[in-house]
Amino acid sequence: MSTTPSLPDPAGDPASRHAVVLLSGGLDSTTTLAIARSQGFSCHCLSFRYGQRQEVEVARAAAVAAACGCEHLVLRLDLDRIGGSALTADIAVPKGRDPDEMHDIPATYVPARNIIFLAHALAWAEVKESRDIFIGVNALDYSGYPDCRPDFIRAFAAMANLGTRAGTEGGRPFVIHTPLIAMSKAEIIIKGLELGVDFAATHTCYDPGPEGVACGLCDACRLRLKGFREAGVEDPLPYQQRN
Repeated sequence: MSTTPSLPDPAGDPASRHAVVLLSGGLDSTTTLAIARSQGFSCHCLSFRYGQRQEVEVARAAAVAAACGCEHLVLRLDLDRIGGSALTADIAVPKGRDPDEMHDIPATYVPARNIIFLAHALAWAEVKESRDIFIGVNALDYSGYPDCRPDFIRAFAAMANLGTRAGTEGGRPFVIHTPLIAMSKAEIIIKGLELGVDFAATHTCYDPGPEGVACGLCDACRLRLKGFREAGVEDPLPYQQRN
């Protein structure tokens, strides 16, 4: 199901060794960055201040990128002016849901977020003369978001190669790499640990406290905690409540 191809030839176009990585500062995106680096890519990290209530994640993303020695660009998008999500508007964040029952699209869905984020990543990749974009979407242990599914990723990649100068002038096409898309959260954690990811430096919670401490009850927290339990590893983050 992954859209990731075989690795580019390091003896070919030097631009083929550069990648734009969407980095939220969370568990998945940080592991995705580690995977991209392990595959030999020079990574350019892209994060967003989009009016999200969990803006602490931007600081975590900056710290992760700095620790890896990666270029880090943070863009401002006023998605809170659009609203429509518990992450960008005065809407309650769902709490206490069973991770095994998270198949509907919850109130934390941000309208068209991954379309918007990938479009900006595509633009930056074109400027960087890169054809590789990494995103940490997952279609197994996730909250039911439609923009985390393989069909969406394939459609976006097709659009990218039809609607850009780089995509239409020949050469190697854009590739949207989704190394986590068919992995469970436990598998992602194990992979991250193998690659030396410091999960204590990441942020996952949708509704953190004033000091950025995770609530432990939102979908993101519960999926993360479930993953660590199944991986047989202690989550290094503090929580207001652990279940």
